[in-house]
Amino acid sequence: MKLNMASLALLGASISRSGMVMAFTRSPTLRRALATTVTQRLQPFTTDSNNDSTAFRRRRALKPNNASLQEKASKLPGYFDGTLMMSTMEDQTTAADAAADEEDNKSLFPNAGKNVLDLPPRMRFAPSPTGSLHVGGARTALYNWLVAKKGQFDFENSESGFVLRVEDTDVARSTKESEASVLADLSWLGLAWDEGPDMPLAKYGPYRQSERSTIYSKLAQTLIDEGKAYPCFCTPEELEEMKLKMEAEGIPPRYDGTWRDADPKLVADKIAAGDPYTVRFKVPAGARVVIDDAVRGTVSWDAEATVGDFILLRSSGVPVYNFCVAVDDASMGITTVIRAEEHLTNTLRQGLILDALGAPRPRYAHCSLILGEDKQKLSKRHGATSCNQFRLDGFLPDAMINYLALLGWNDGTDNEIFTRDELIEAFDIGRIVKSPSVFDMDKLKWVNSQHLKKMDVEEILDLVEEQLNFLDMIKEGGDEQKKSDFIFASTALAKQMLETLQDAATNAKTVLGYNLPATFGELADGSEAKEMVKQGNFYGISMKLLEMYEGGSLPMPDPNNLLSSFVDGSNKAIVDDRQLGEASSYPDEYKAAMKAISKEMNAKGKNLFHPVRLALTGEMSGQDVTKQLSLLTMAVGDDSVVNAESAGVVPFEARMEKLKGFCESIPEEFRVSKTAGKKGDKSKKDSKKDGGKKESEAESAAASSSAAPAVADPLDSYEGPPITALDIRVGRINKVWTHEEADKLYCEEIDVGEDEPRQIASGLRPYLSEEDLDGRMVLVLCNLKARKLAGFPSHGMVLCASNEDHTEVKLVSVPVDAKIGERVTVPGIDFEGEDGKPFAENKIGKKKVFEKIAPFLNTSEYGVPEFCGRPLLTSAGVCTSPIGNGSVS
Repeated sequence: MKLNMASLALLGASISRSGMVMAFTRSPTLRRALATTVTQRLQPFTTDSNNDSTAFRRRRALKPNNASLQEKASKLPGYFDGTLMMSTMEDQTTAADAAADEEDNKSLFPNAGKNVLDLPPRMRFAPSPTGSLHVGGARTALYNWLVAKKGQFDFENSESGFVLRVEDTDVARSTKESEASVLADLSWLGLAWDEGPDMPLAKYGPYRQSERSTIYSKLAQTLIDEGKAYPCFCTPEELEEMKLKMEAEGIPPRYDGTWRDADPKLVADKIAAGDPYTVRFKVPAGARVVIDDAVRGTVSWDAEATVGDFILLRSSGVPVYNFCVAVDDASMGITTVIRAEEHLTNTLRQGLILDALGAPRPRYAHCSLILGEDKQKLSKRHGATSCNQFRLDGFLPDAMINYLALLGWNDGTDNEIFTRDELIEAFDIGRIVKSPSVFDMDKLKWVNSQHLKKMDVEEILDLVEEQLNFLDMIKEGGDEQKKSDFIFASTALAKQMLETLQDAATNAKTVLGYNLPATFGELADGSEAKEMVKQGNFYGISMKLLEMYEGGSLPMPDPNNLLSSFVDGSNKAIVDDRQLGEASSYPDEYKAAMKAISKEMNAKGKNLFHPVRLALTGEMSGQDVTKQLSLLTMAVGDDSVVNAESAGVVPFEARMEKLKGFCESIPEEFRVSKTAGKKGDKSKKDSKKDGGKKESEAESAAASSSAAPAVADPLDSYEGPPITALDIRVGRINKVWTHEEADKLYCEEIDVGEDEPRQIASGLRPYLSEEDLDGRMVLVLCNLKARKLAGFPSHGMVLCASNEDHTEVKLVSVPVDAKIGERVTVPGIDFEGEDGKPFAENKIGKKKVFEKIAPFLNTSEYGVPEFCGRPLLTSAGVCTSPIGNGSVS
């Protein structure tokens, strides 16, 4: 390759490092003055040549001298007939110069000469402050943070860290408010940065691109000095014309290199005239960029065919995104860049820039996009996407990072719930998947609910208070103890059913309100409430409640001991809705009153509890009535801390007035109990048949019942999905083997009575051996949607019993004479007919049916798997397990 005199002249025009680059941002007068200086340097020098320095030094400004470039060049070996061979210039670079250049590189690019894969990880998240932090950005930040945190554990006292860099080169859209919002969201998520914009004096700072212009100017000048960049004076109109012409010719539009090899005299004249220009990168002929992406494998581009000479500096002097990013990654010592796949094409330009600067490239990992449920890119139209909105909606930071981690990554097991420390330990870039992830709000709520279940009431009180304040339900000021009691009661009341923290506030608002309509006619046709009222029990029971209220015999909460419904004898919060408060308290008095009504009205179970609940709370379902009425009592009165208007409080007295009006509107035909009549007829027939024996036994049973406390049937208060929704079958494991990639998974082939056996993956390796499983009869939940676990197609779930802390897991034992493929039933529940059919797979997954039923699947004291106290039954008898007082899942 030859370097002719015109090229040398262009190098001469580039001698002033600061002059040309700084001219981009100076006034036209100063720009012309600088251009005059450049023009003067282009002309032959005629004075003596005492300075015989022959080295051309990169990144080091050359002082003006009096020797002409031609005379100077003629003294160099290899000069012949006005032409200098490129190799001779390289020959003149002394060892000292090379060492100096290498030292410059090391000081500016800390990873120079090193393999980034061998270095402690330095990760970065680089948001643009043009809006809120959204789900995609939060996931990117999380993945980088996890790698950095693990690196800090593995490489103590190293520079491993999580760098937060603000990319604010988009001057028109970047705002300080957006930057503050993004930083606040990262802080809420707990993604603390080790270096960032609030630490401008840190070793690799500053961390806002708007504060790093000196670095960009210096390196832009370096590229100009080396002939790797040049000024371009094309106007927007010329560029548009160029684009249209290429499109008309069927050529992908790109810059055609008009100013790539322009006459340096012309360049100097245009600068002197104050013409605006950009600085473009000179893409080397035949250049090819290849990366080994940690997620996508080998990716390569033919640079010359893909991009034209692209812009580094705008005519305003502001550097473009790709130039800043490449420079920042190299100068901050970033070892790995994890980012969204939409940045993959940027890697081509950034790689070219880094190579031209002699800077090392980081390792890249481009993650697939996050999609909405309609398989389109996630956006605001899919609902909440900003982190702040998730905070307002009551999601836990730990649950958010748990779910975000799963959007494109798994640890090779079926585990879906991780603590922060577990994620740091388990996360591996190599397990990030290529396929896009679908954001599932129901799944996020489920993950959030699992984290909430692991927390005590006391741990979330402050967060629930925040949610109550969002709804303006608590007055400013007021008695602190009463406020504390109300927050505690609201939290304990909702704890068992919480999916989000917001649920505690909205549940409290529902409890304090009263949604019974004014008249029977206003009930929606076909609604559960209207159908229940039509059965006739509601009218009689409601009139009895009104009679007791007006006569002062209806038990009401003790204003001096309102927390008695929410704490047990040891003053610990009650979160199980089936557990009542301390002895001799309001809940006991209320229970006794219900027994009396049951006896008088000849109603029990749902025929009693549903009418009572609707009459007293205005709802068909909800938590224990005594707890609801206790919370209501806290919210009424002049000294209450509850903002009655915002909370929609309906005092008990107003409820009874509304109930009375509603009962008056009930048609006569629905005022007599249909269920009681049927039972009465049956009782008469039995009496006649047995000569009064049944009546005598009934009287004895009633007497016995009044003497001994009745045991509540858990099914009476159960309000979740029907157990018949689950298709639990008897199966036999024909084959079992270990998963090759997941150390916690077994792969099983199970016969469940279908034409072909099912393949199911289970996380039983830590608890059971292959011998424990091979040939065993098991219970299989069959109507789960097929999915891949660590790449293995799994269709169903083997049910097991486990102790409270899940340190012991055993298979549920099936009677040996049970039939393969038969459906498991529960005594007292109809599994036949249309209502007894299991739900479709999609409904089971989408509605989280199993997750809602699971808390009621337990083992008895003797190890019998039960649903609401009723055993799981096969045609050959009851199933069993070796674990008592455990859970089934």
